[in-house]
Amino acid sequence: MNAQQYEKVKSSPGFIAALDQSGGSTPKALSLYGIKPEDYSGDQQMFDLMHAMRARIVNSPAFNGDRVLAAILFEQTMDREISGRGTADYLWSVKRVVPFVKVDKGLADEANGVQLMKAMPDLDALLARAKTRGVFGTKMRSVINRADAKGIESVVAQQFTIAKQILAAGLMPIVEPEVSIKAPDKEAAERLLKAAILKELDMLGAQQQVMLKLTIPSVDDFYADLVKHPKILRVVALSGGYSRDDANKRLARNHGVIASFSRALTEGLTAQQSDAEFNKALDAAIGSIYEASAT
Repeated sequence: MNAQQYEKVKSSPGFIAALDQSGGSTPKALSLYGIKPEDYSGDQQMFDLMHAMRARIVNSPAFNGDRVLAAILFEQTMDREISGRGTADYLWSVKRVVPFVKVDKGLADEANGVQLMKAMPDLDALLARAKTRGVFGTKMRSVINRADAKGIESVVAQQFTIAKQILAAGLMPIVEPEVSIKAPDKEAAERLLKAAILKELDMLGAQQQVMLKLTIPSVDDFYADLVKHPKILRVVALSGGYSRDDANKRLARNHGVIASFSRALTEGLTAQQSDAEFNKALDAAIGSIYEASAT
């Protein structure tokens, strides 16, 4: 694990840009960016357009390691280039932004109020490839739709089992058990989730750490004990469907938690903007998320 990257993620101010929309969420992300499904044909063209959008963000003068700590990449983005260099190499060498990669293969059908991650039979090969490309860590997402103790325990157990596999490969796992903002009993689900996470942290090895990516909690500072926990490198928050303004306000009330926003980061950016307009909009977005993460 790169010591400079570790220190940056551990203690620098800033937030994590989530640039990891995958196959299922790409059409929506492109639509919000002003590129409609009728503007392209087939997956290859769709992914090319998505990469161009990501490259435009990363290449922007507004996007650099002063305010953006790290970026989470889609696997395909990791395998592509930006300005003639591998994406992860470009992020770190040119922008001083720590690269992560999303490793999950999507969600299984709901059972016990949760959606576990689908099987990842090729995970070891992906981790080895990520390591050779200079990636620092990974991210994987499950979803909790209601406060079902059995379901939540199964989500957390699966996340930590795979996190240990990722740690063994020499990468830093971001564990992401997302509580849906539409959950009817969101606060109760968050109580069950925190208890399950604390139990799993106790079972990690003495030198082992993970990161957490969590929904902004219903009770302000509810995850304060996780922020301070020695087995946790950093706690980051997803925007979860809140608008950027709403997500920023909620995040600012949770001290020590930083943003890892996807849709809320790219809100208001379009393919039709001139570079000057695009860079100005991105600069304002990054500035507001950075401020909300600084509390």
